[in-house]
Amino acid sequence: MANVTRRHFLKLVGAAGGASAVYNASLAMGLMPQVTARANIHLQPAQVGKNNKVVILGAGIAGLSVGYELEQAGYQVTFLEASHRAGGRNLTLRSGDLVDELGYRRYCQFDDKPNLYFNAGPARIPGHHRRLLHYCKQFSVPLQIKANSNKLAYNYEHGKFDNQPVRVGKYVADARGFMSELLWKSAGTINFDAPLSEEDKQRLLDFARAYGDLQENGHFIGTDRSGSKTDRMLENSVPNTPITMERLLDSNFWRYSMHATEEYDWGEPLMEPVGGMDGVVRGFLRNIKSPIVLGAQVKGIQQTASGVQISYQHKGELKQMDAHFVFNNIPSHFLSGLETNLPADYLSAVSTIKRGKLFKVAFQMKQRFWEDEGIYGGISYTDQESSQLWYPSHDINAEKGVMLGAYVWRPDYLAKFENLSPAERLKLAAQNGEQIHKGYSDYIEVGESMAWGRMNFMMGCGNYMTEEDREHHFARLQAPEGRHYLIGDQMSHHAGWQEGALASAEHALLDFNQRLASGQWV
Repeated sequence: MANVTRRHFLKLVGAAGGASAVYNASLAMGLMPQVTARANIHLQPAQVGKNNKVVILGAGIAGLSVGYELEQAGYQVTFLEASHRAGGRNLTLRSGDLVDELGYRRYCQFDDKPNLYFNAGPARIPGHHRRLLHYCKQFSVPLQIKANSNKLAYNYEHGKFDNQPVRVGKYVADARGFMSELLWKSAGTINFDAPLSEEDKQRLLDFARAYGDLQENGHFIGTDRSGSKTDRMLENSVPNTPITMERLLDSNFWRYSMHATEEYDWGEPLMEPVGGMDGVVRGFLRNIKSPIVLGAQVKGIQQTASGVQISYQHKGELKQMDAHFVFNNIPSHFLSGLETNLPADYLSAVSTIKRGKLFKVAFQMKQRFWEDEGIYGGISYTDQESSQLWYPSHDINAEKGVMLGAYVWRPDYLAKFENLSPAERLKLAAQNGEQIHKGYSDYIEVGESMAWGRMNFMMGCGNYMTEEDREHHFARLQAPEGRHYLIGDQMSHHAGWQEGALASAEHALLDFNQRLASGQWV
């Protein structure tokens, strides 16, 4: 294999082991940097009465982290937040919580129990999100393992497999078995631009046999990795009859969902704060002393000779605030509606950040029926509108539980759900769930939906830029315009994740500190 290119080799690794295998191989070959620890943010102490007053627009995760770090360095910080709450898209819904959706303002109807909650925004923390984990540790936010994948969960596709759900583990094991059999059969004829040595060929055969659980002759006849026809505790295991290769390929599960949890950000183990993702927000709020003005909707941003002037609406009054610097966490698609004297070319660059959308449904179930099916955490997949069902990892064996009944990002499915009333959304998601779990609807007590594209003061989730726009405008937007910094996950390459928001905050603070040290602002 001496003449195999690195690109070709990584394709082969990906075919065998998925995205995580490619990543680890890339690290070993020195093609990707190792994940590094969070940068040390050592800000210069603020000078009394000089460049020391900062206003944070938006108390999302990026804004909270910037405000916290500046406060620690002695700056006078004020947060202006348009919503009734801090946290931005870090939102955990519990009994009585307001769902501030345009046209459908309502309150969550879950039972008032600590284990019955819905992470309507972010719900997972990977181990390499060092910035977020740093704050969880610093603020003593307790974490627990979150099961993101589960071989006993299901895949359901309309019209496939006799219109029955198939266990994820069975699908994966059978697919790998048949693919390994093909690899076995072709091992002697593969041309890698140079002949394989006999030793390499034997290793390839051994790999195929182990990976796919093949017979000694290289045939795949089934594997007990996908379960047994017998009681494995009392009798010899008899592998389930495998799904035929033709039926596997006729399915679409292998195109994405089969490998979804091998994405680097979704690889096991993942974590979640005990009691809800907003534990991160509460951690910041316990440690921030600066005022957070809720219900303060920004109307204008005017740069002055010595700083910025912010106008905002609060309790029916138009007010103004002067500061030396502003860190702007407002969703970029709202900026064009503000009165500003920011340059036209800067605002044009901001407009290249496009708003994304996501949608979720959660159901409070009167019984944790999925545990009776051997499912403890993880995700079931479907080609129906609901797309994914998530099962809680916490409070196993409790009487009730809140499970995710839909997690939607496809534009056509998003539009369908968003155009329904909240009650109609729950009905559609329940109908989808019936195809995976018979009697699903009978367990539903109440439900809630989260249409981020319709949420007041948000109107979107997971912004994005085209590669061309990113190449031309991203560096400009990362830099301050005068004394105005744009922050948030919208200013990262990892939109939709709290780590992206924190990365943008870290970048802005380090840049701010460097410019102060250089004497740019006197």
